[in-house]
Amino acid sequence: MGSLGWGEILLIAVVVILLFGARRLPEIGKGLGEGIRSFRNAFRGGDDVERGKEGPGGSASGGGTK
Repeated sequence: MGSLGWGEILLIAVVVILLFGARRLPEIGKGLGEGIRSFRNAFRGGDDVERGKEGPGGSASGGGTK
């Protein structure tokens, strides 16, 4: 079980084209890209919320206790 070589990637690409057709590939790529982008934005947003807790009034400044 190693990494994929060029032959395997080419085979997967041919199978995908046969299954979905060349016309639908841009739509699938666009949807996949938007999904990844929204996931990254949500993940980064979660970090911002955590950082905001340590700011003014948060636990780092001694403003309050839980």
